[in-house]
Amino acid sequence: MDKKVKVVPCSGIGKVYGLMAREAVLKTVMELCPEKSETVCLAWIVTGDKEVKEKIEGFDCITVDGCPKMCASKNVSISGGIVIEEIKVLETVKEHKGKKFGSPIQLDADGEAVVSEIAEKIAKKIEEIY
Repeated sequence: MDKKVKVVPCSGIGKVYGLMAREAVLKTVMELCPEKSETVCLAWIVTGDKEVKEKIEGFDCITVDGCPKMCASKNVSISGGIVIEEIKVLETVKEHKGKKFGSPIQLDADGEAVVSEIAEKIAKKIEEIY
């Protein structure tokens, strides 16, 4: 049985906050918690891919959303994932007023710093679960 926590970012294509969400998730699953977490593509969840649905249904999931629409969280829940934590990029960004984070295709130094901060939040939650 796969006990890895599923960490699902929003797609957020064309938005710097979406890029930050995706980068934070990748940093978490590839560097900080590779043995305890994995990511699943939101597009496959939204399209109802059977294999992906089986991968998240009934499993602990952390979602990372770049905007208030909360697409990752909503779609993981609809597909049967157990959303144990909703990380909102905008909440962290608000703590860094006046900073420039980059563009939808490349982060600046401040954007990278916020990505690391969000990844640490995700990793902390994963450690709490284990």
